[in-house]
Amino acid sequence: MIEETLKPYRGTNLRKNGNETLRLSIDSKLLENIFLVNGTSFFTEKLNKANLTIKPKDYYMIINKWDKDLKVKYSNDTVNHKIIYEPYKFELSNKINFNPVWFSEKYNVPRGYINTLNKWYSIKFTYPDYNLIYVKPEIGISIQIHQFRDEYWKILEGNPIVINRNKVYYYVEKGAEFLSPKMTYHSVLNPNKNPEQFVIIEERWSGKFDEEDITRVFNPNNYP
Repeated sequence: MIEETLKPYRGTNLRKNGNETLRLSIDSKLLENIFLVNGTSFFTEKLNKANLTIKPKDYYMIINKWDKDLKVKYSNDTVNHKIIYEPYKFELSNKINFNPVWFSEKYNVPRGYINTLNKWYSIKFTYPDYNLIYVKPEIGISIQIHQFRDEYWKILEGNPIVINRNKVYYYVEKGAEFLSPKMTYHSVLNPNKNPEQFVIIEERWSGKFDEEDITRVFNPNNYP
């Protein structure tokens, strides 16, 4: 078997399995310490060994959510499995926050926004009753939860991969909508290789909106 060691709070790449069934081997006493993407399922608790079988052509990713190394064994060699998303691709790169004025002009952001939140991996334009979020190609925002608000996402561009509660949706089409109730996991990954192909999300909410109301349960690039 092929073995991989995951450092604390780190994850594997999101990969696409090949033509054969892939079986993961993880100490059963440690299953409570991982998140697992297996096809269209996002497991966050109550994992069992049956959940560790990856069907041919399905996507998979393991996240170590505790403070010790985690050993994962694979029944097959994964070297030829297609990598869909590399969470640490930009870990050592120079990170410069987007300039909101430059960005809004280059990408024709609708006028009327009243605030911005500009990071190196995404930029948010706030309007009176919604946000527009642009996510950089080959980036996934943190897997997160909010305590005091529900969020409503509408995909405007980019065919992202969306984690929503206990499901994963791949290459989502324009117009798709998602509800993330308070205290449920959610994230978006931009798998596009084209550096100009941002994922664009319209975000609305109900409840109390506060930028500090966020718990990042998987934060691969130490996003602030």
